[in-house]
Amino acid sequence: MAAAVNRWIVAAGLVVLVLAAVVGPVGSYSPFKKNQHGSFTRTPGQNGAAGPREREQERLASPYVGPLAGLEGGSGKRMANDFQEDLGKNAFDTVYHWKVIDFMYPSLQLRNNAIRTREFIPENNLPLGVDRFRDRLFVTTPRWNPGVPATLSYLPLPAQDRSHPLMPYPDWSYHTSPRNPDCSKMMSVYRIQVDECDRLWVLDAGVTDTLTNLQQVCPPKIMAFDLQNDELLFTYVLPPEQVKEDSLHTNLVVDVREGQCEDAFAYVADVWRNGITVFDMRKFRSWRTTNHLYNPNPIASDYNYQELNFQWSDGVFGMSLAPVHRSGDRMLLFHPMSSFMEFQVPASVLQNETVWEGFGLAAKAFQPVGTRGRLGQSSTSGVAKNNVQFFTLVQQSGVGCWDLGKPYNRNNLGVVEKNAQKLTFPNDLKLDRELQQSVWVMSNKLPVFLYDKLDYTQTNFRVLMADARKAIEGTVCDPRVPPSLAFDAAQLECELQV
Repeated sequence: MAAAVNRWIVAAGLVVLVLAAVVGPVGSYSPFKKNQHGSFTRTPGQNGAAGPREREQERLASPYVGPLAGLEGGSGKRMANDFQEDLGKNAFDTVYHWKVIDFMYPSLQLRNNAIRTREFIPENNLPLGVDRFRDRLFVTTPRWNPGVPATLSYLPLPAQDRSHPLMPYPDWSYHTSPRNPDCSKMMSVYRIQVDECDRLWVLDAGVTDTLTNLQQVCPPKIMAFDLQNDELLFTYVLPPEQVKEDSLHTNLVVDVREGQCEDAFAYVADVWRNGITVFDMRKFRSWRTTNHLYNPNPIASDYNYQELNFQWSDGVFGMSLAPVHRSGDRMLLFHPMSSFMEFQVPASVLQNETVWEGFGLAAKAFQPVGTRGRLGQSSTSGVAKNNVQFFTLVQQSGVGCWDLGKPYNRNNLGVVEKNAQKLTFPNDLKLDRELQQSVWVMSNKLPVFLYDKLDYTQTNFRVLMADARKAIEGTVCDPRVPPSLAFDAAQLECELQV
């Protein structure tokens, strides 16, 4: 039962937000209500407040989830990045691990020839995206550098050889080389998603040599495969006017409602040019959306990983979908990579193409959810069947969690596990669709790969798995555990004004 809040005011240019006021003793109520035109008006109530009936009507009528709430009365003196956590929990098991990436070639001779011609340079391959469908695990290898022979592969489940070579998906013929590019094939896949209709959605950024001399060899495109027979269902190329100079499309989420497979939408994040492109599968067209909350926070753009200090001005990146509300709408939860905040927008706003033909018409639909605090940068996230969001904590070598039914504050944010060895720079996270749902994480030491040199005598890349229900059992993220409303408002105000 998420509590509502007073309006938030966007200040200081990017994503630095100032809390205006909070009303009500326990569950805070917002006297602002969206009217039929999409703007906000003040609702009736004595001195702007509301009684229990009005609060309940407001909660049921709104698909917004988990805003920062219960700020008054906070007495905790918690550190800014101090989540609730079970320090004894060992939730994640390693399913696959590699010192260096190898591929399954049809023959040893072809593999040796690829190495000789430098079509395959093992040390230039780094796994990034991950998702699972039944007895197969899918892994992406973007073309960061030359020498990446295939950009999307699969592995068998359960794992027998835990360092199994990657097997190109669907096969070698679907992959193209930058030396002689065929843009109808896959060039550089960053992330993927398996949907409830047994389809594998593939986001091909089309860029090569990201680390040295970025080249947009092929236009960005979305591909979808039927996982029942591995046939290509369609390819959709993003129109040139929706791709900016230096765009980098790195993540997507797929929105399917109640098995309506032909009415799917895909939301595609442009992390370098701060936009989300919306793809309408039925209409087979797309449009680009913009909002200032897609932008990075300069304070959160400074990273420290092991002994490396670096700056990433990465915009909107992590995206996950809340459950469908009884109104028929649902929220897209999102955050820039370089940010401590979580935000939300109704999917209906993103899906309304005409709204994006003007300027500022949809701005008020975007709302902050809350802050993860310092060191709260997160790459990707996902929402489980029990309405618990899991998210990576890249600077903390961990995975966090949040029950969507609770206020988004650090007393209600949990840490599933922190482990500087297993979860060293957790980069991608997915929830599978199995009956007994699991959360999957790819950890890959990306900063060392980018700015230093990996030690290939040590394990560098891991795919990890945890039972999504057992991982949060008895923690603050467990929906059966009551929410905490205590929060240090003074600490929050200080943090947001940095």
